Amino acid sequence: MFYWFLKWIALGPWLKLVFRPRVTGAENVPVEGPAILASNHLSYADWLFMPLTLARRVTFVAKAEYFTTPGLKGWLQKTFFSGSGQVPIDRSGGNASEGAIISAKRLLAEGELFGIYPEGTRSHDGKLYRGKVGVARLALESKAPVIPVAVVGTDVVAPPGKTFGRFTRPVVRFGKPLDFSRYEGMENDRYILRSITDEIMYEIMRLSGQEYVDMYATRAKELSKAQADAQKDGDQGGESKLAS
Repeated sequence: MFYWFLKWIALGPWLKLVFRPRVTGAENVPVEGPAILASNHLSYADWLFMPLTLARRVTFVAKAEYFTTPGLKGWLQKTFFSGSGQVPIDRSGGNASEGAIISAKRLLAEGELFGIYPEGTRSHDGKLYRGKVGVARLALESKAPVIPVAVVGTDVVAPPGKTFGRFTRPVVRFGKPLDFSRYEGMENDRYILRSITDEIMYEIMRLSGQEYVDMYATRAKELSKAQADAQKDGDQGGESKLAS
């Protein structure tokens, strides 16, 4: 009930009125039955605008921290994400991640739409990064079709590291369903999982127009931070020499 209250009354109408998001390919999303919506991830606003363009409910995984943060902020986060039907996932792996896969399979078995970001985290620079193979495993084990999705412009509305950005009309593009039934029974073959994931990411790249980088986004963020820190140390060293 909270999900539909947000979508149709409290939040959705205002987002549509202000931002007027554009959508193409919505007919590729089945009106009933399970499907995996595999999307690029530019901003925290992605999970608002993509479901807004569909009549059906979409459930996503969410960081475990949203459900475990202490204090009032943590309680508000947990209440919001739980009430809107999000599934927690611990990106460090282990049982929590396995639990998220099990939850996703349960939702798909019930005929729901499940949204997932194969990159695993938001892009820090607008590029599309290597997908993690969990989406391929989910596709093979659930036998649900995968619909590639591209969101464009959400990183302008809500840039990484900022609460608000500039106004633009976000675009949501849904690609044609991808059927991987030819790989049935191969969900434990890591080469097959990698091949499926790369095919999904290629379609997302084609829809979004993003530059693709064959590196995990988490690693790219680490390298970017290390370079920024080195540059900062170098600048401070230069200033110290000038001062002396």
